[in-house]
Amino acid sequence: MDERTSKGGSRELTIRDRRYSIRYPFAADVELLDLESGARTTGVTSDISMGGIFVCTSKPMQLNARVRVTMTRKDQKVEALGVVRIVKPRIGMGVEFIDVDAPYDQVLARWVEQLRRAR
Repeated sequence: MDERTSKGGSRELTIRDRRYSIRYPFAADVELLDLESGARTTGVTSDISMGGIFVCTSKPMQLNARVRVTMTRKDQKVEALGVVRIVKPRIGMGVEFIDVDAPYDQVLARWVEQLRRAR
């Protein structure tokens, strides 16, 4: 694995630089609530895994914000607590799941399993 950035500098990889789960392309509507400020934003997922999502939005939250995530697809919903781990201005943000509420954990697992099988 190449540990150099695209600009040619070298750096050590940290645990946060590595993904824990395989990501799959996936579109679902998302609403996020910043648990500290009460700010809300909406967007659409571009990918999903058991460990988190990337949300396409023109108004990403602050890095390390703790958020309540609500994803909706067709007639199914998943709610979770998460932390914003990466912010790409005007593009979106990566959110790591901290806790997926029951029974939503089963819906998330079903979504990911269907995507895995479709590959």
